[in-house]
Amino acid sequence: MVDTELAGRETELRNLQDHVARLTGGGGGLVVRGDPGIGKSSLLRAAVELSEAAGHRTLLASGFESEARIPFAGLHQLLRPVLFAAEQLPTAQRKALLTALGVEDGPPPELFKVALAMLNMLAELAIAAPVVVAVDDIHWLDQSTQEALAFVARRAEGDAVLIVGTVRNGHRSPFGAAGLPEFEVSALDDATSRHVLATRAPGLGSADRDRILLEARGNPLALVELPRAWQTKEAVGEDGPLPSMQLTTRLERAFAGRVADLPGLARDAVLIAAVDYDNDLSEVLAAASVLAGRPVTLDVFDTAIEAGLLTVGGTHVGFRHPLVRSAILQEEPLMRRLAANAALAEVLTADPYRRTMHRARSFLGPDDEVADELEASHTISLKRGSVTSAIWALERSAQLTTGSARKGRRLLLAGEHAFGLGRTDLLDRLLTAAARTELSELDRARMEWLREIFSDGVPGDAARVLELCSMAEHSAATGDVDLALNLLLGAALRCWWADTGPEARARVAAVTETLPVSATEPRRIAALAVAEPVLCGTAVHELLSRMSPADVFDAEALRLLGMAAHAIGDLPRAIDLLSRSARKLREEGRLGLLSHVLTMQVHCMWMGDWDRALMVSEEGHRIAADTGQPVWTTGSTSLEAIRCGLVGETARALKLATDAEAAAGRDRLNDLLCCVQLARGLAWLGSGEYELSYQALRRLYDPADPACHLRESFAGVMFFAEAAAHSGHREEAAPVLAELERVARTTPASLLHTYLLYARAVLADDADAEDLYVTALGHDLTRWPLVRAKLELAYGEWLRRHRRAADSRTPLRSALTTLELIGATTWADRARAELRASGERVAERRASALDELSPQQLEIARLVAEGLSNKEIGERLYLSPRTVGSHLYRIFPKLNVTTRAQLAARLEEG
Repeated sequence: MVDTELAGRETELRNLQDHVARLTGGGGGLVVRGDPGIGKSSLLRAAVELSEAAGHRTLLASGFESEARIPFAGLHQLLRPVLFAAEQLPTAQRKALLTALGVEDGPPPELFKVALAMLNMLAELAIAAPVVVAVDDIHWLDQSTQEALAFVARRAEGDAVLIVGTVRNGHRSPFGAAGLPEFEVSALDDATSRHVLATRAPGLGSADRDRILLEARGNPLALVELPRAWQTKEAVGEDGPLPSMQLTTRLERAFAGRVADLPGLARDAVLIAAVDYDNDLSEVLAAASVLAGRPVTLDVFDTAIEAGLLTVGGTHVGFRHPLVRSAILQEEPLMRRLAANAALAEVLTADPYRRTMHRARSFLGPDDEVADELEASHTISLKRGSVTSAIWALERSAQLTTGSARKGRRLLLAGEHAFGLGRTDLLDRLLTAAARTELSELDRARMEWLREIFSDGVPGDAARVLELCSMAEHSAATGDVDLALNLLLGAALRCWWADTGPEARARVAAVTETLPVSATEPRRIAALAVAEPVLCGTAVHELLSRMSPADVFDAEALRLLGMAAHAIGDLPRAIDLLSRSARKLREEGRLGLLSHVLTMQVHCMWMGDWDRALMVSEEGHRIAADTGQPVWTTGSTSLEAIRCGLVGETARALKLATDAEAAAGRDRLNDLLCCVQLARGLAWLGSGEYELSYQALRRLYDPADPACHLRESFAGVMFFAEAAAHSGHREEAAPVLAELERVARTTPASLLHTYLLYARAVLADDADAEDLYVTALGHDLTRWPLVRAKLELAYGEWLRRHRRAADSRTPLRSALTTLELIGATTWADRARAELRASGERVAERRASALDELSPQQLEIARLVAEGLSNKEIGERLYLSPRTVGSHLYRIFPKLNVTTRAQLAARLEEG
């Protein structure tokens, strides 16, 4: 290592040393950020040397801008030396990884199953020796590899695996945005800059030295390279002053000046190396021979090596710095770059995939033959798990296509994949381009569906809903029932998120019922339920009841049926279906949809399963962040606000409600505004501010209020009644209750019917109240422990107020037990106070050791109690077995247990 490369970097070196030294206690990730030439690569090499000196295994990779679209190219670089370890992986993970790397054929692997395989493989290697993964210019790796590395880094805390990646300032990178520890490599100070310059260019005069110091601004690469450019007049005019430009551009000019001085053959070979992402020496020489029209041998690189542009080692050729590659590609004329790609394509006969990619970069005009090859190649990208590469291939294929309709069809196909990634920006661009082509009527309908996917929250747009229904009818009439179902589900979602009026809702349901599909088709059922959750509630309930759960295996079908059950208010069925869907999605590695399912499962809080609500809320939010799905943020925020209101976290509930309202109010999304008011009402109810709670919850049942959403308001019925009873608004609440009773005669929604049991009794006159309490408690409330406990609490309070203290104790004791188990401390405290007032001595609640566990630790503990091994838990939660073990190492002392059996027993006690 050259001393001047690390001059002035003592602080950064200590940071790296600390991370490498801590590896035996657990790993993670580290982002080294900075400008081009600032010394990131030198620090990365230092990290590698520290790792190797400590006896760690080191895996290396470098990002190249030209390979960013090649699926898992970076992962192949990294894992090629250790692929033997894949044999130890579970069969499904091994298959996913090897398919992604092109080693085996198979169905398209899910990105996060590939990432989990990588995590487990590295964790297994780390048992023998800690593993350091060092990646230079990680922002130029293919997207799939970047996301996989970010996934591993976030989950390697229990494994001796450290991923260090350099990221250039101004570049977006999933790894750089993963929330990992990072440090910025700053410019050298003046004294260090002078030392580097004096060491590397000792012959400079005082005036020249000061001028270079001024221009270099402490950038180490500039301090090394600008003196050479200065002395040879390549970057300086005859009068001396440097032109005004960015330092990066100036360095590229300096490198480009050296390229221009190379002999012709050397320049050809260097250009081929610049467009060839694989850096294979024999491949570069063969293509350079084609470009030059005569044989080219290894010595062709001698002048380029002497000029400090590149290095040749073993079977590979590499550039001294990424700026050299970009300088070459900017310096060479367009026609030369096209010719270089054509020459490379000519020699890649054994690799049809890469051959097609380079052919596509070798000319400007349309070419249907290459366009067809590109469209065919996109399936290879999908098989390897790289959707971004497939999108590029389809978009470039469309650019090369002569037929307008065919061009548009290819853009729409790329758009469907962009939707799968959650990339609204990319989808908008592709649809804008497709709209300029001569689309068939079906493809135009398909385009409208794709536009609809990310716009289902536009408020009150009944005309748009009716338009989508007409498109669906036409699509079905021309034989594309699949597209018709997609359009109708999009229309239904518009009706759910915002009020589109009864005509639009009825139209969606009517068109859906006319489609020539099975009555139990999941999208059909979901469209009916989401569009008309009340009026179609009975029909959907009967369809769901008719289906045997054992007959439904598909994760997407389970998700849609779970959504339908949730929409009509059948929460127990919804939670069961969504839980099965979540298990399937985990097995398949489909984390994008898993976050949706987990977020919907948060509604189990209305039944009383608050521990589960906390776990799925935390995991759903974490996975949504991992998979880049900001579209779910507002919904999950409003549900978390409700959960906080229920558990008595008043301040947090109110803050989250305000955050959610800002987003939901902007688009007047009635569903989410209803959730916001519900969160506020619960927060104030828990803190005893009954008047504020009543006023907040009353808005849910005012049809003129933007927060009114009939189906979503079912969840507020029990709490509205409680707030009304405690704030003196019984008479005002009576008409609301009467209207809800009318709705209940239309729909079988278990959420509404169960919550009305409580509301009737709490708001009843004294003459009727006891009969209503007894009747309500006579119902089977096994799946509704919160409702049973609140009924018992309210009944106990009523009995004590009527001087029947002895009678009140039985329901109050039962209520206290259940409320404490649920974690409903606000209502548990009320039950405890009522018991004391009845004359019974009640001990204060003792804090549970389970309260000390984080949501993830609690989930791991529950899975251990179910008998799952660390390996099985890791596969379910996307953690390595060692990370699961690390969590258990911290869980055991918190619960004062030493074995898995004791842990299970402790959870059973809790």
